Amino acid sequence: MRLLGIETSCDETAAAIVDRDDLSGHGAILSNVVRSQLEEHAPYGGVVPELAARAHVSHLDHIIGRAAEEAGVRLAELDGIAATAGPGLIGGVLVGLTTAKALAAALGKPLLAINHLEAHALTARLTDGLEFPYLLLLVSGGHSQFVLVKDVGAYERWGTTIDDALGEAFDKVAKLLGLGVPGGPEVERRATAGDPRRFRLPRPLLKEDRLDFSFSGLKTAVRLAAEDIAPLSEQDVADICASFQLAVTDIVTTRARAALARFRVALAGVPPTLVVAGGVAANRAIGAGLRAVTDALDARLVVPPIPLCTDNGVMVAWAGAERLALGQADDLTVAAKARWPLDSADMGLGHAD
Repeated sequence: MRLLGIETSCDETAAAIVDRDDLSGHGAILSNVVRSQLEEHAPYGGVVPELAARAHVSHLDHIIGRAAEEAGVRLAELDGIAATAGPGLIGGVLVGLTTAKALAAALGKPLLAINHLEAHALTARLTDGLEFPYLLLLVSGGHSQFVLVKDVGAYERWGTTIDDALGEAFDKVAKLLGLGVPGGPEVERRATAGDPRRFRLPRPLLKEDRLDFSFSGLKTAVRLAAEDIAPLSEQDVADICASFQLAVTDIVTTRARAALARFRVALAGVPPTLVVAGGVAANRAIGAGLRAVTDALDARLVVPPIPLCTDNGVMVAWAGAERLALGQADDLTVAAKARWPLDSADMGLGHAD
């Protein structure tokens, strides 16, 4: 089973082809093409939705052609066409989904309208052959949540952010400090030369018995700390970055510890596995903290290769293959969604057996 996956939910134009073996359920990546729009958006300090959509229109056909060429597969030989249908910037989502509909109609192939979050949730089954169930920590520019992954299409959200996503908080702190974009890697780089104990920053919600996140207050505390000592020296910037990174690491690891404890209670006898996905999974300090937590709790930690943690077509193609293997597909009237929660009650929207 060979599927094309199209991803255009934000500022990466991506297409990939994956192969899924019907008997074993194992998969292989035949191609993975991603075009970043970083240079287009850098002058604006963040992603401009209209510019992102226009870039998708300009480059998507070429990206799909490259993906087919690198895979050595003609489009007519595909078994299905998968595309992100949400959540995301609606203009970009429309470009990818409309293209997928056109290909599916022209080629007579099944269409799979994929939830972007589900694609992240299922990637570890491709890369590590995971069996259900497992716990997902999704930390990216748009999402920060814990999800119990029970099966394809069966998800239970245990916690989410009540304001900013973690990746968004990293980017906003970087912008505040004049570090440019992408902000997360630059904050991490500066933090290596800083004193993480210099600034006493808050850890919001940690005293509450819940698995939700809040980063807005932490971001405000960083701004106030910077204003108090302005103008900032290079060392000041490094110390702020280090203090901020320590705060978010404490928050994420404390929540992960509680989520794994809940997993053990809810699924007694099932060895716990924590899967981390999203761009923030590349942060080494957070990764080390999560490794310490899983080692201490005798749990397994799975982090797919970083190029597959950020937005890509592979995860979309694989999610499509998983759904197609169950006999699921979508008709051409399926709508793009700016918001599409990853929860079992919402996952059936648009899918037909």
